[in-house]
Amino acid sequence: MKIPLRAPLRNDVWEQKPLLIKRHHLTYNDGWFSTKELDTILREHRVLFSTNLDVTSYKNGQRETHNPTGRAHAPVVWDYYENGCSVRFLNPQAFSHSVWKLTSLLQEYFGCLVGANVYLTPAGSQGFAPHYDDIEAFVVQLEGKKHWRLYNPRCDAEALPRYSSKNFTQEEIGEPILDTELAAGDVLYFPRGTIHQADTPSDTHSLHITLSTYQKTSWMDFMEKLIPGALQVAFEEDRDFRQGLPLNYLDYMGVANSELNIKERSDFLKKAEKLMMKLVSHAPVDAAVDQFAVGVLRDSLPPVLTEEETKKSVFGNDSSWKEGNIIDKVSINEETEVRLTRKGVARLVVEGEVVHVYHTLQNSRVYHETELDSLEFGLEAGPIIESILQSYPDYIAVKGLPHEDMNYTIDLVTLLYEKGILVRK
Repeated sequence: MKIPLRAPLRNDVWEQKPLLIKRHHLTYNDGWFSTKELDTILREHRVLFSTNLDVTSYKNGQRETHNPTGRAHAPVVWDYYENGCSVRFLNPQAFSHSVWKLTSLLQEYFGCLVGANVYLTPAGSQGFAPHYDDIEAFVVQLEGKKHWRLYNPRCDAEALPRYSSKNFTQEEIGEPILDTELAAGDVLYFPRGTIHQADTPSDTHSLHITLSTYQKTSWMDFMEKLIPGALQVAFEEDRDFRQGLPLNYLDYMGVANSELNIKERSDFLKKAEKLMMKLVSHAPVDAAVDQFAVGVLRDSLPPVLTEEETKKSVFGNDSSWKEGNIIDKVSINEETEVRLTRKGVARLVVEGEVVHVYHTLQNSRVYHETELDSLEFGLEAGPIIESILQSYPDYIAVKGLPHEDMNYTIDLVTLLYEKGILVRK
C-alpha cells in the first residue's frame, strides 16, 4: 500500500486549482479499502444508518437520502445498491485498520485532522447533486471508474469557503473546468469551494475514498482565537483600551450618521484605527496557536504505531505476572533514552501557573467519542517537556534533561512513558 500523495504540495496547486494524477496502474491503490472489506464490516460490526452510512440517489435533478433507522445490515444495504443507490461510508477509519493508518499518517503531514468517506456507486448512476465542500479533497479511486466534472466557484466570495454549500442545479454552475474519468489507481485533488459532481459509466461500478483536510483551518479560524486574547491583554496593559467612549458618540456615529463630515466623527474613526493598530502589539500569537493546537489534538485520531514503536512503548512492554512476581518491570533511569512516540501527538501548553501536556494517545477512532486527555504539572516541568518535544525525532537521555533533581525528572519521564506519550530507545 502506498500513500497517494507526493510531498511537498506545490504552492501553485494547494488551495489554487485541481490536480489530476493518472497512474495507469490499476492496482496502485490496492490495500487501503475494498468493497469486500465494506461487506465484512457491515456483517461483523454495528454500522448505523445516518451515523456511519448513508444510501443516496440523484435522479432528474433531485438528491434523496433513503436511510431507514437502526443498524445497516448487509442485505439491506446491498438491496438499496441493487436498486441504483450510492452507499456513503462516513467514518471508515473507525472500522478499517488500513484507513485508520492512512488518515493518521496524513494527519501528521498536514498537522490537522484528516477525515475519510468511502463512496460506492453502482454502474450508470449518480449519488449526489453538484455542490462544494469546506475541505481540501483528495479523491483516491480504488475500484472501477468514475466520471468527474469540476467547476469554478460561482463568485470570489465562495472561494475557500468556511462551510459547505447547498445542492446546486445544473443551471447554476456553468461549464466544467475539468471533465475527466478516474480509473483505479488515479488520484484527484481539488480545493474547498470547487463545485463538483460525479457519476459512473454504464459498464462498471465505482469505489473511491475521499480524504478531507484543512476544515476550519483558515486565518479566520485562527483569528477567532487570537483577537479575544489580544483584547484581554490590551485591556490589562494599555490604558487607552480602558478609557470610556466619547460623550454623546451616538449622536454622530452609526450608519444613519455615516455621511456626516464633522470633527467629532473624524476623531472617533481615527481613535478606532489607532487602537486597531495597537492591538497587534498585544496579540498573544503563540498562546493562541497553543489553544488552536488543543482543538486540533481533540479532533485527531490516535497514532497507528509500527511494530517497532509498539515494542518500545508501554503498549508493547513485556512486564508480566509470573509466580506471584512482576517480571521485566517498567524501568526508567538516568541512562534511559526517550523520545516522543510520534510527531504531533502531544502539545505543551502553559496555562497560568501550571503546564498541561495534551495528547492524542487516548483519543478514539470515532470522532469526539472521548475527551482529550492531558497531564498537569508545575511550571518547573516545562523545560524538561520542551526538551523532549524539541528533540524529536532524536532520542534524548534522561540525564541530559534540564532539571537539577534527577528523581523528579525520572518520575516525570516515567509518567509520560506510562501514558504512551514516550517510547524508550
